[in-house]
Amino acid sequence: MSNVTASAREHRITVRSLDQRKRKGEPITMLTAYDFTFARIFDAAGIDLLLVGDSLGNVVQGCDTTLPVTLDEVIYHTRLVARGVRRSLVVGDMPFGSYQVSSEDAVRSAIRMVKEAGAQAVKLEGGVQVAESIERIVGAQIPVMGHVGLTPQSVHKMGGFRVQGRGDQGRTRVIEDALAVQAAGAFAVVLEGIPAELGREVTQRLDIPTIGIGAGPDCDGQVLVMHDLLGLNDWTPSFVKQYANLGAVASSAARSFAEEVGNRKFPDEAHSYR
Repeated sequence: MSNVTASAREHRITVRSLDQRKRKGEPITMLTAYDFTFARIFDAAGIDLLLVGDSLGNVVQGCDTTLPVTLDEVIYHTRLVARGVRRSLVVGDMPFGSYQVSSEDAVRSAIRMVKEAGAQAVKLEGGVQVAESIERIVGAQIPVMGHVGLTPQSVHKMGGFRVQGRGDQGRTRVIEDALAVQAAGAFAVVLEGIPAELGREVTQRLDIPTIGIGAGPDCDGQVLVMHDLLGLNDWTPSFVKQYANLGAVASSAARSFAEEVGNRKFPDEAHSYR
């Protein structure tokens, strides 16, 4: 067992420990997870945060966007992930429609994420426009992670999945959103799809940890969608590094199974009851 894995099992990750990591300059790791099996694997590997992302709409449900994902669906998947975790901090993503109407709706949705799903924190997309909802949720004693820059739930407004924060106006908007999220009481913020130099600037200006995805190397932490990390998608964005190709392994295994069944090589005597 590696030293990283051994030490990772000793302490449960909390909002407070993440704040300490920021102050010490210790990088933070986050991956998405959607079920018990991968949650257990990632938790044992020492990943700090597991995000049950509304990205499940893309990688689990096969949708073009995250917009069709419902709160009930995120609650279901968060419950599965929470069962597999002993150390990681479980963050439940608030899907489109669960917090946009009013701050009261946002609080109700966040409470369901904690009570019904076992989430230890929730994540909201947006900056200035959701600051009141963040403040209300934090007031209900639920930790909130923000998300600014490229926000997938705003895909139609943005005209597609486009890099944000370019030009003076774009840069100012991202900074103002990040500062508003912090002022509202968020414990961390995801920075997605922004220029690396802007990711560095926001990280330096904020007291709370920044978690980057396509935001350069200078954020306090990094997050990837597990299907991108493991090579389970047909296509991945340019900012993604694929650490394994499980898609090819799974395809090869399925072909071998089909061939052996077709040739009546499986099951053999070793795989049959006596």
